[in-house]
Amino acid sequence: MHHEPVMLNEVIELIRTYSNNKSHLRILDGTLGLGGYSEAILKNFPDSYVLGIDRDESAINFSRERLKDFNNFESLHVNFGNLDEIIKKFPPFDVFVFDLGVSNMQITSPERGFSFNIDGPLDMRMNPDGDSLTAREILRDYDSKTLAKIFWEYGEERFSRQIASAIKRAKTPLNTTSELVNLIRSTLPQPVQRKMGTHPARRVFQALRIYINNESGELENLLKSLHEINNNSLIIFVSYHSLEDRLIKKNFRQWQLENYGKILTRHPLTPSENELESNYKSRSAKLRAFCIISN
Repeated sequence: MHHEPVMLNEVIELIRTYSNNKSHLRILDGTLGLGGYSEAILKNFPDSYVLGIDRDESAINFSRERLKDFNNFESLHVNFGNLDEIIKKFPPFDVFVFDLGVSNMQITSPERGFSFNIDGPLDMRMNPDGDSLTAREILRDYDSKTLAKIFWEYGEERFSRQIASAIKRAKTPLNTTSELVNLIRSTLPQPVQRKMGTHPARRVFQALRIYINNESGELENLLKSLHEINNNSLIIFVSYHSLEDRLIKKNFRQWQLENYGKILTRHPLTPSENELESNYKSRSAKLRAFCIISN
């Protein structure tokens, strides 16, 4: 399993600049995934401690094995939306890193149902052992109006109502990702699909994933918890769609107005041309950083 961490060089450089040659940093990798960021941080800052957390237990198990030789690494199966509980149990952290993208393990595992390019069951839960509804259950049980609202609110899908109506008109419930993709393709006009420049099902899949995993709500909880930290800390976010980026940008601006700290990225950092050439999936990434300054 391989996953190329997005804007890794920029993340490492921000930590190095912030640390001011401090050797014993305490760093929280809030989206551990396959452990790419944590491994790079541990190698670049060998005297530091890294705690990796993730809501996906399969990712935790993979990263524990990958990073088993690092004695200064620990991991927990927990959602970053519960950061307030973590902060209470651990000594203060100097750095917080959050990559809000879907991990390669999730995308390439057919049984997880995240990918519109790989056939699999309509699931999309980041924590399969949790009690959230699957994509299949939502598409089957929700009415057309509710589905259209989800597609528009979380995916900004222009044809949300048409797609929702087509789903409810289907003779049998949708069970697989390919069935959903085919329905979307048959619903959208061909001229529209040719002009999209992206996969026609991308926005609907994004919307379902965000809704099912309450990603916006968990991000709001995370930002509230970060706003209660009272020690000098560096916060780094890498986001991949406008909903996340707008929320992070809004909070960082408000924090700076409150003299809670300083925005370190006046404009979001984006992948270099070299990175875009080697990792096309990074094209939508934006990195924002904030430094908490305790009084």
